[in-house]
Amino acid sequence: MFTLAEVASLSDIQPTYRILKPWWDVFMDYLAVVMLMVAIFAGTMQLTKDQVVCLPVLQSTVNSKTQPDTSGKADFTTVETTTGQEDTSMRTVSFGSAPTVTPDILLSRATSSQYQPTESGQELKKEQKDSSGRKTNLDFQQYIFINQMCYHLALPWYSKYFPYLVLIHTLILIVSSNFWFKYPKTCSKIEHFVSILGKCFESPWTTKALSETACEDSEENKQRLTGAQSLPKYVSTSSDEGSPSATTPMITKSGFKFSADKPMIEIPSVTILDKKDGEQAKALFEKVRKFRAHVEDSDLIYKLYVGQTVIKTVKFIFILCYTANFVNTISFEHICNPKVEHLIGYTQFECTHNMAYMLKKLLISYISLICVYGFICLYTLFWLFRIPLKEYSFEKVREESSFSDIPDVKNDFAFLLHMVDQYDQLYSKRFGVFLSEVSENKLRGISLNHEWTYEKLRQHVSRNAQDKQELHLFMLSGVPDAVFDLTDLDVLKLELIPEAKITAKVSQMTNLQELHLYHCPAKVEQTAFSFLRDHLRCLHVKFTDVAEIPAWVYLLKTLRELYLIGNLNSENNKMIGLESLRELRHLKILHVKSNLTKIPPNITDVAPHLTKLVIHNDGTKLVVLNSLKKMTNVAELELQNCELERIPHAIFSLSNLQELDLKSNSIRTIEEIISFQHLKRLTCLKLWHNKIVSIPSSITHIKNLESLYLSNNKLENLPAAVFSLQKLRCLDVSYNSIAVIPVEIGLLQNLQHFHITGNKVDVLPKQLFKCVKLRTLSLGQNCITSIPDKVSQLLQLTYLELKGNCLDRLPATLGQCQLLRKSGLIVEDHLFDALPSEVKEVLNQDTSIPFANGI
Repeated sequence: MFTLAEVASLSDIQPTYRILKPWWDVFMDYLAVVMLMVAIFAGTMQLTKDQVVCLPVLQSTVNSKTQPDTSGKADFTTVETTTGQEDTSMRTVSFGSAPTVTPDILLSRATSSQYQPTESGQELKKEQKDSSGRKTNLDFQQYIFINQMCYHLALPWYSKYFPYLVLIHTLILIVSSNFWFKYPKTCSKIEHFVSILGKCFESPWTTKALSETACEDSEENKQRLTGAQSLPKYVSTSSDEGSPSATTPMITKSGFKFSADKPMIEIPSVTILDKKDGEQAKALFEKVRKFRAHVEDSDLIYKLYVGQTVIKTVKFIFILCYTANFVNTISFEHICNPKVEHLIGYTQFECTHNMAYMLKKLLISYISLICVYGFICLYTLFWLFRIPLKEYSFEKVREESSFSDIPDVKNDFAFLLHMVDQYDQLYSKRFGVFLSEVSENKLRGISLNHEWTYEKLRQHVSRNAQDKQELHLFMLSGVPDAVFDLTDLDVLKLELIPEAKITAKVSQMTNLQELHLYHCPAKVEQTAFSFLRDHLRCLHVKFTDVAEIPAWVYLLKTLRELYLIGNLNSENNKMIGLESLRELRHLKILHVKSNLTKIPPNITDVAPHLTKLVIHNDGTKLVVLNSLKKMTNVAELELQNCELERIPHAIFSLSNLQELDLKSNSIRTIEEIISFQHLKRLTCLKLWHNKIVSIPSSITHIKNLESLYLSNNKLENLPAAVFSLQKLRCLDVSYNSIAVIPVEIGLLQNLQHFHITGNKVDVLPKQLFKCVKLRTLSLGQNCITSIPDKVSQLLQLTYLELKGNCLDRLPATLGQCQLLRKSGLIVEDHLFDALPSEVKEVLNQDTSIPFANGI
């Protein structure tokens, strides 16, 4: 026999699951335990005391005519009878007043009494006077036999199996109540939810965040804060009534352990989460995010709970319907016809069931419990379908706290939170802290400040190419407060920091003039904006969508340089907000790297003071360029990778243009170059990385040209017109198909840089060495077989590239190039080693020797 504790363990669940057990489930569990006790009590009583006692119903005729003499004074009687079909010798032995008599003996006695009435009449009369009651002529063994037969034949089946049915029904109800805690696909989710919920409830960060909320919402605390301005912003100074905090007493819930402190009236001391608590809180935020994504995609838990509730309701109706019919069948008296007349001699018996009264009372009690259980099931169904349990809103929490971004949840996540609310709504309020991005950002800020101290940031400060102090922060959760203590910082780069915030402390950084925001839509406080508006000179903004550009960018009145790098196709041009560039009154340089099909017309808003415009396309063809005509003050113009096939005519109206860069386009012909004669100030023309096959003679009209870049084209020769540009100081024709360097190159007396690497030149003309101002001479990857000794005339030469030719030796006169050093001589090692030792010594001299003027 199993014990009550063993049966009750079937309905036991983990203590932590109690937060998901509303009052009706708890009440039904107690009802199930009571029903179990009823079943066990009834079963125990039935096993120990249940029995049927039966007595034969005697026929009146037989009782009146035949009274066998079995109770006389004789203690021992032996009777022999013979039947018609078989001879049976039977011996009947009687002890006391309970003899055992067979039907044959009764018949022989009745017959003998008819033939000898006078001999025994006096004895019968005497015996009848001495004995009382009815004699049945049945012994003890026969009574046991009849009792057992009548227990199974006459007793209703419900009286015999009632305890077991109650036990089975109760077990089914218990399983139905707790199946959603055991089913694998729901059990795992519930375990994770309960675990996360408990950790969120106990987390010090939850208490800290809600305490800060209480401080922000309490007018009294606002007044106190005016006297405690030295406290950090993230430190709580008091807690609102009803808001759980470190100073709010909390009752210990089953399944969790909470601390309980006495409420304090004074302002709490400054407390900062230690590193361990901060790391645990960050891990909780990540767990909550992943759990939400995992649970919100289905409603299996909700459907399973509804299903098991429906099953319990159907079970209640079934039990009630068939059980009520059997209440009246349980009675104390029963008539039994065992049909064993040939063994006993009697056909009918009257039986009594000694457990009938007790079973009837237990059955009525069981029906009462089932009725209560059923009403609770109906209420549960009403609750399940009365409100949308697959949606959960934190509206009340948002109203009571400053966490206005707590998202509403749905499906199984919402259902679990509704179930928790039936236990204690405080859980949902504290859990909402971990759904809020604001709360997460606050935690990240605290953790970030712990990790990125002033000393650590100072170690990451470096010097850039412009010899400025630069700090590059990459993929952090925010901007550490200690950054703003680096008062001597010149350049600040923030990359992939989605929650970057520039606080008022930036006003300490008096040297800050350049700011980089790469995929970092930084927010700026009002005081910080006022500082940046007056001090910032250069701003780089890299973005994926134009909406990521902070609105305050267009209000920086003292900004000199603006770099916009991101997707700005023609459909989104109006979204850039270029009309707001009118506020950038001191903007000089505008750099746009995007995929434009036309130059945004709103750029002309800054045309009066814009001196440099750079447009780098990603290969998208730039078609409309009419807006360029209005930029009369632009001195530098770059249109790179714009798929231009010809030089745009709009450029010819830029009278102040000094430098034009058309790199990486598809220009094949430059016949329009004759129009450049109107650009009197043009000094630098870059047509590199195109498909130009020839240089027109009209290039001579660009009298003031000083730099000409034609590398990476398809040129086969250099026309004499190029060498009529007397002011030319830099000529780059690298990586073409030029085979001959014209002798007219000697006319370029001001030439300082000549690049012809990657061509087919085999002979160097002597006139080349008349360009005595040459500092850079790139002759690599050609077919040159020898270097003339006249190279010694290039006294200002600092860079000579000869690698990749067919040279056998180097001239010893290289040693006369006073400014040339080994680091500036690009040549194969064996050629350098073949030089005379004195020449090598000259080339190996210390590079710290002063260079020529102008270098």
